[in-house]
Amino acid sequence: MTSSPLPLVERLDRLLPQTQCGQCGYDGCRPYAEAMASGAAGVERCPPGGDAGARALAKVLEVAPVPFDRSRGEHTPAQVAVVIEADCIGCTKCIQACPVDAIVGGAKYMHTVIADLCTGCGLCIPPCPVDCIDLVLTATRP
Repeated sequence: MTSSPLPLVERLDRLLPQTQCGQCGYDGCRPYAEAMASGAAGVERCPPGGDAGARALAKVLEVAPVPFDRSRGEHTPAQVAVVIEADCIGCTKCIQACPVDAIVGGAKYMHTVIADLCTGCGLCIPPCPVDCIDLVLTATRP
């Protein structure tokens, strides 16, 4: 039995870093993959993927490779959010901001990040009123 090739959207989505950060202008990696597949977006919009990601996307789409658009953000090494537990007031704003549900905790209780789920997008940092979330480098991007 021969397996059929993956649909274009799936192939593009698998190449994206799955940070769900929105820096590309879309609500996540899948919508960006759909936009690229339909011709509505170029390959240069993903800072987390960097130049290597843009080249890989261009190869799949059979278009000329271009560097990622630096005006959308910086390419950063793999990172993960960490809650400074002693400072957390349990406001839940970080939980609401996390696009991958990697933060757990209850109202007025300390929160924590499930590192294996965290994509390091940093969207949890701006809403934190007590600045108790840091991004730390990891060995590889999830």
